[in-house]
Amino acid sequence: MRVIVSAASGLIGSALAADLAASGAEVIRLVRRPPHTAVELRWDPREPGGGLDPGALRGADAVVHLSGAPIAPRRWTPARKALLRSSRIGSTAALARALAAADQLPGVLLCASAIGYYGQTGDREVDETAPPGTGFLADLVRDWEAAAEPARAAGIRVVNFRSGIVLAASGGMLGRMLLPFRLGLGARIGSGRQYLSWISVTDEIRALRFLLADERASGAFNLTAPAPVTNAQFTSALAGTLGRPAALALPSAVLRAALGEVASELLGSARVLPARLEAAGFTFTHADIGTALRALLPG
Repeated sequence: MRVIVSAASGLIGSALAADLAASGAEVIRLVRRPPHTAVELRWDPREPGGGLDPGALRGADAVVHLSGAPIAPRRWTPARKALLRSSRIGSTAALARALAAADQLPGVLLCASAIGYYGQTGDREVDETAPPGTGFLADLVRDWEAAAEPARAAGIRVVNFRSGIVLAASGGMLGRMLLPFRLGLGARIGSGRQYLSWISVTDEIRALRFLLADERASGAFNLTAPAPVTNAQFTSALAGTLGRPAALALPSAVLRAALGEVASELLGSARVLPARLEAAGFTFTHADIGTALRALLPG
């Protein structure tokens, strides 16, 4: 199996590339600099078609597109919002056009998306049947998914996987939280009642491999564990796993003063379920937060 991966050095991309390689797949990394090895392919998502020759993608069985500038924890200035959109929508559109024009079409495009599609859901559970929400992130994700349409129209199977918060000790939200929690400075955010829809990096990679292999899978899939937790529950579980107290609270007003508009996402609530993934037959290794944290943070 030959798989092309963008953002292969990121949290998800590096884990996926390693997993694919371990199973014997050939992984070709899309890079924006001159290639250093034969398994790198240069592209420029700012150019039409990603600057890729129609023959460059020949022999690819699958493409996994993961590019996107980090959503948090920086302020959403107009320039930052423009970058968040271009790094997702622009890069996806460029790659989808390149795939559609390729002289040999890959079988599947797995394109990153996010549960921000649903906006703020409060205590209400939502799955893939729910309509899009409102707000900057919901609009961004809706346009991000639509940008893959050229590949779909060309006959490529397209999966938009809407990831929740991916938990990994090596980075992301959990990685940033480990030091303060280990120092006993763990804190509930705001009221603590807002829901966090999460998935372990182990299950994220397993789900991506599942979607690559299942030829019936297309369209939107939520990549979240089946048991979302509140911020207070997550804080308690992480502190308990580390054997440290977490009696502090970070007031909403402080977060809003520090981060501006992006704080509304950290204080917001999204209770998202992986209905289509489970219906397709996927089973989670880490279905609850305690099991996930113990596996990710052994000892």
